[in-house]
Amino acid sequence: MRWQQAFIPTLRDDPADAEAVSHRLLVRAGFVRQLMAGVYSLLPLGLRVTRKVTSIVREEMDRIGAQEFRLPALHPGEIWKQSGRWELMGPEMFRIKDRRDTDLCLGMTAEEIFATIAGELRSYRDLPQIWYQIQTKFRDEARPKSGVLRVREFTMKDSYSLDLDRAGLDVSFQRHFEAYRRIFERCGLSTVAVEASSGSMGGSESVEFMVASEAGEDHIVSCGACGYAANVEKATSALPALDDGAGTAAPERFATPGLRTIDDLAAFAGGAPAERQIKTLVYVLDGEVLLVLLRGDHALGEQKLRDATGAHELRPANPGEIRAALGASAGSLGAVGAHGLRVLADAALEGRRDMVTGANEDDVHLRGVDVARDIEVSGWHDLREVQAGEACPLCGAALAVGKAIEVGHIFKLGTRYSEALGARVLDEAGQSVPIVMGSYGIGIERTMAAIVEHSHDEAGIIWPVGVAPYEVVVTVVNPKDVATAEAGAQICEALLAAGIDVILDDRDERPGVKFKDADLVGIPYRVTVGPKGLAKKQVDLTRRRDGRTESLDLTRAAGLVIEAILEERR
Repeated sequence: MRWQQAFIPTLRDDPADAEAVSHRLLVRAGFVRQLMAGVYSLLPLGLRVTRKVTSIVREEMDRIGAQEFRLPALHPGEIWKQSGRWELMGPEMFRIKDRRDTDLCLGMTAEEIFATIAGELRSYRDLPQIWYQIQTKFRDEARPKSGVLRVREFTMKDSYSLDLDRAGLDVSFQRHFEAYRRIFERCGLSTVAVEASSGSMGGSESVEFMVASEAGEDHIVSCGACGYAANVEKATSALPALDDGAGTAAPERFATPGLRTIDDLAAFAGGAPAERQIKTLVYVLDGEVLLVLLRGDHALGEQKLRDATGAHELRPANPGEIRAALGASAGSLGAVGAHGLRVLADAALEGRRDMVTGANEDDVHLRGVDVARDIEVSGWHDLREVQAGEACPLCGAALAVGKAIEVGHIFKLGTRYSEALGARVLDEAGQSVPIVMGSYGIGIERTMAAIVEHSHDEAGIIWPVGVAPYEVVVTVVNPKDVATAEAGAQICEALLAAGIDVILDDRDERPGVKFKDADLVGIPYRVTVGPKGLAKKQVDLTRRRDGRTESLDLTRAAGLVIEAILEERR
């Protein structure tokens, strides 16, 4: 390919709406263009990168015995209703009707479709199976942002394991875990595998593969001492024991005029520090108004609440609902005497005494509250978000909390979808049993963006060789000089013959413009061919990653570049 003929629309300035480094650089370097909010076109360079990512994915999936399918992106609503996810997915699902008024949707994922096909399996002898596809998916994001990191249309590799029992699922899950490690390593990404919530997918266990980045929307909790890692939606920590003392024989009312927050009460004479307060939140779960209790200095993890209850719809109650339920406004709420309401409490409150909470009367609180004695708790759960500096639950060292991009997610689904959609086989005893499933996803464009977030500098992108749109650019300094142009073309031909992806920059531009474009695009190696070097029978080789330049003998240049690239490919 010659740069002069290629469509590589590099830009001098950053796009005005760029929020993430990857957004800025993928647009500036001519990899993507926005069509509308959350929908992007892949330009030739972007397509070359995503093809290389998908090639790596295919190789590693095939390596574990997976078989590739091509499933529709347009799904009948009926099978989503059978699985119970038609309503569960909420407004994020694109729903449409055809001319016969039949419910249809654009696929967000493919559990229902693969489970339907799995209904053709008959015997345990047909198992195990691993099936996968690489297909366009759709999600009506409320706030698409950060370029291709959070979009409404995207490409995903989703695979599904089909096993006879849980032991088989464990094996399939581990094989995917190892395959994902290899995939991301080959893409030049350093990932952290973290415990995660299964969310609307369901199942007993899930692991996310995360890339540390300020552009990420997830927060991960990690321990540098022992390696513990979890998404904040799943993470736990060890809290120091608190000595509450005996407390009072019964809760005592006291006036708290104008106090509305935990901090207000902590600073109030006669109040209590945040760790001795009970925070009372009013939530609506699937239409039910209930109370959620936490320690005053702790924050609720809504996904933990969702996971603990299995709620499909969850939201904070509005002021009218709060007053109707408890007779007071936020700031004076409590669970003491709140009969007729379900009360869910965070485990950190279990056994606590001599606590302070709202009295369900504006500007009045209670002190001396004994949780076991004074509050009817319906269920105890881990509901709080872990904070940086808290103790690791495994070794006690201080935990760190940082932002990260999720590039892969693997789930142990169990039998939820096979039971709903009739995917059953006969076991060795001739009994009909539901197939045990696992689900495993990788976002392709998101992986591309994560690579850019992970590997760039002020000049532009730094692609790893394995996913670079071109591995080498041969830059001809003066294409009008016949000898220079011929030397550049000969090097290109030698590289192409060796299977190297190379582009010849034959544009009639200043050398500085060509060098800046090559750095912006992020091509790993640049071979510079100019009249001055040719007079000494030399060309220059520049490595994008560190900017190091060395002069090579013209007759050996192509061979040395090939050796360097083949070494990096390994």
